Amino acid sequence: MDISILLEYGWVLLLLVALEGLLAADNALVLAIMVRHLPEKERRKALFIGLAGAFVFRFISLFVISFLVDVWQIQAIGALYLLFISINHILRKTVMKKEAVEKEKKEKKSGFWMTVFKVELADIAFAIDSILAAVALAVSLPSTNLPTIGGMDGGKFLVIFAGGLIGVVIMRFAADFFVKLLQSRPGLEIAAFAIVGWVGVKLLVMTLGHQDVGFIPYDFAHSPLWKIAFYIVLIGIAAAGWFLTKDRKREQSAA
Repeated sequence: MDISILLEYGWVLLLLVALEGLLAADNALVLAIMVRHLPEKERRKALFIGLAGAFVFRFISLFVISFLVDVWQIQAIGALYLLFISINHILRKTVMKKEAVEKEKKEKKSGFWMTVFKVELADIAFAIDSILAAVALAVSLPSTNLPTIGGMDGGKFLVIFAGGLIGVVIMRFAADFFVKLLQSRPGLEIAAFAIVGWVGVKLLVMTLGHQDVGFIPYDFAHSPLWKIAFYIVLIGIAAAGWFLTKDRKREQSAA
């Protein structure tokens, strides 16, 4: 395999790991809130069952999506979904933050199996978000000489699967680190979902440039210029999330 292709795949995998880490941390926070009313032993059991379900669903979803990824209607739905969850999450974290807290206080606490069911539903939603973002990042990668897996080039499938697997591992073992990072720099969470929205824009550009749509030139949607512009903006969003958020730990120590 050509060294330039290896470097491009490695770069996308690093991006996926970073994005999966931030999203997994947010997901871990949500799950922790969902199970916190349970006794500690049941809490751990509910999270374990939920994470096991998350791994299985991610693999099944990726295998199904691999057959549909070149269908422009699926690309369009995926793009709109990513844009929706990005805008919805950012609005909830900024404009509607107080309303969400009040709603959470009024919610009736569920029993063990109902909590497990809710955790599974949340895991399914997280898996869809994660896989669609990973597919949107990886689908424009150059094809490899690896055999196809499902309906996708083997190299693209493996990099998406690796990113998803790392996301589950992070949610289970490394979530504490990313949770602390988000607590010290909360702007990174908003940046992560802004990146998800920007990835949605990337998938939308691919949809509009699809050969069966032709709204914009196919060559532009797959051009090096668009790729470079996409990654420059992506890095800019991440940098803004880091530098425009004050470190709460330093503020507290200074106080």
